[in-house]
This record gives sequence, structure tokens and C-alpha cells, in this order.
Amino acid sequence: MARLLEGHIALITGSTSGIGLAIARRFAREGAKVMLNGFGKPEDIARVRAEIGAEMGLAEAPYSPADMSKPPEIRAMVASCVASLGACDILVNNAGVQHVSPVEDFPDDQWERVIAINLVSNFHAIKAALPAMKAKGWGRIINVSSAHGLVASPFKTAYVAAKHGVMGLTKSVALEVARTGVTCNAICPGFVRTPLAEAQVKPLAEKHGVSEEAALTDYLLERQPTKKWVEVEEIAEAAAYLAGPNSGSVNGTALSVDGGWIAQ
Repeated sequence: MARLLEGHIALITGSTSGIGLAIARRFAREGAKVMLNGFGKPEDIARVRAEIGAEMGLAEAPYSPADMSKPPEIRAMVASCVASLGACDILVNNAGVQHVSPVEDFPDDQWERVIAINLVSNFHAIKAALPAMKAKGWGRIINVSSAHGLVASPFKTAYVAAKHGVMGLTKSVALEVARTGVTCNAICPGFVRTPLAEAQVKPLAEKHGVSEEAALTDYLLERQPTKKWVEVEEIAEAAAYLAGPNSGSVNGTALSVDGGWIAQ
């Protein structure tokens, strides 16, 4: 039986760790050739490239160190994917950063950084990859947004603004490509178990004088009704569906994987 993504080529931004890495692993297992992107320790990136390369039958997975705040590097990344793997018919815009601050104290440079990486990079990657998808008559664009693309929280103005922007971008592109064989959708995770997210638990426990378990359920996951982390594999599962052959009529949608957050 053919694997779900056999014959397809995926470029996944922010895929050297966390959600992006889980998506890369899943896509490779489903038969896709994958290009990685992201920052990290050279030895960690080399290990991940070797692991995913082995899944694909290659010595190592192709990798781009492109900085998502720099449009020329984004364009070069897409071109590199085509040059090394022959195409780019699945694009996953996953790279993201966060900064938390009251709006009146929010540093200008952090606002620019969060907007550039979380929103503007999606535009530039889509712009670079879409013409070849349209020419082929098939393509999948998946933007990893957030529950904060649909609802807001205080002190995260740049992140919330960027993720809301991602939702508008997703819908607009979806309408443009509706008759081309290309789809554009968004995944909206809640709080996902990653090392960076888990590192927030202990400081919250110390701040509020409670156990780490209470800090997790009562403070960090306060708005997530299940009171459980979303696992990276669950996001990868959603991405595999949206990238696969049976999702052609799913276009311009927000797929929430948030433990019921926005149902409230």
C-alpha cells in the first residue's frame, strides 16, 4: 500500500525542533521528501538531518538555515528545496516566536520580530512556492497558526495580531487558489508540549506557591478545558491529513487542535 505522501516534496519551516520536527518526521514516514529549516546547535541539526534522511533513504535530509525574518533568505530557501529535491508541492509555514509584555511597554524591535517571523514570512514563502504548485495543478499550503489566531489573550499583542493575520492570509490565499488544485489551510494549536512550553511550569509554580501540577492545570492550561498538553504528534497528524490526498475540499479552514479552548 502506498504511503499517504509518496511522491510529494515538503518544505517545513521551523522544523529542527518542536511541532515542525514532529511534522517533518510524520511526513517522511508517509513517503514525502522533506527539507528542514530552523535554528539550533549544529550537532542537534546534524542528528535530526541524519534521522529524517534515513527515513527517506538519503544520507541526510536537505536543510536550509534561512532566517524567517529575511525575505531574500526565504526565497532562496524555496529555490534550494526545488534544486535539491525537484519540487516544493507541500509548504508548511511553522516557524514562530513569542514575546510577552504589556502593550505600553512592548519593545518596538520585538513587535517587528514577532510580526516578521510569525506572519510576514508566511507571505513570502507562499509567494515563492505557489507558482510551481499552480503550474503542477496540485499543492498544499499549511500555516501553523494558533488558538491565538482565533481568540486573544492579554500581554501577547504582537503574537495575537500576527496569528490573526495568518488566518486572514490563509482565507485569502484559499479563495485565490480554489480552482487550481492547491489548498491553503491553517492549524490552530492550543498549548503544545514542547521543551520551551514545559519550561514555563516551574517558574509559575514558584510565582504562585503551588505544585508544578497545579501550576500547569490552573495557570498555564487555565483556558484549555482538557487541562492536558496538546502533543506534537497530534499536530503532525492534522498536518498529514491536510497534506494528503483526501483533503482537497478542505480549503481556507482553521483546524483547531486545542483541547476545546475556543469552544468556550
